Amino acid sequence: MSLNVIVAGVGSGLGAALVRKFSNEGCRIAMLARTGKYVSQLTREIRSKNGQVIGLPVDLTSPNQVARAFNKIRSQWGHPDVLIYNASEAVWKSLQKINPQEFEHAWRVCVFGAFLCSREAAQDMILRRSGTIIFTGATSSVRGRRGAVDFSSAKFGLRGLAESLARELWPNGIHVAHVVLDGMIDTPAMRRKYRPKASEPLLQAEAIAETFWSLVLQKSGAWSAEVDLRPFNEDFFV
Repeated sequence: MSLNVIVAGVGSGLGAALVRKFSNEGCRIAMLARTGKYVSQLTREIRSKNGQVIGLPVDLTSPNQVARAFNKIRSQWGHPDVLIYNASEAVWKSLQKINPQEFEHAWRVCVFGAFLCSREAAQDMILRRSGTIIFTGATSSVRGRRGAVDFSSAKFGLRGLAESLARELWPNGIHVAHVVLDGMIDTPAMRRKYRPKASEPLLQAEAIAETFWSLVLQKSGAWSAEVDLRPFNEDFFV
């Protein structure tokens, strides 16, 4: 399926899995990321398989940089069909330890950046009366986490933005969905940092990407506004 897809927030975990999945489905991918090092590596990988992809270093909290990135994408490929906002930032501190700048930065990356990208994408989608916007949520989107006032409040804010846009944009044929990732994603970095038990179920990035793709394929007669994804193994519900 030939769609123009923008993935905002691309790293070696879920972001990379989303890029690979949508490229394998025949989409053209524009990757927006804070730094270009990993994006350049992933660009070479996708192009080696004849995929169409561009990587743009963008500060997602800057209105001017976001606008320039979207204009560049439009000039190269045309209107965006799908926006996936996968960016987040947090220092994971408690109320007394976090400083105002750290708290504000988490909100800017997670919520303000999502607003900027959604506004850019929606102006094209409204004219065409079609499009999909998907936001990556977390357990903290629905349940505040102790010692993470920045991340929890930012993810709550993102969920509120998603719910508002879903109601505002659906009359224009735009599907807005929020995906709650209720668990840790299995990556080498996560295993080094958290050392999960061998029996602990972990979310698989490739399986998450499959769900994102299924949301793009949904018919308007039964759109999902929110999807909860949880890992599962044979002991999970014992």
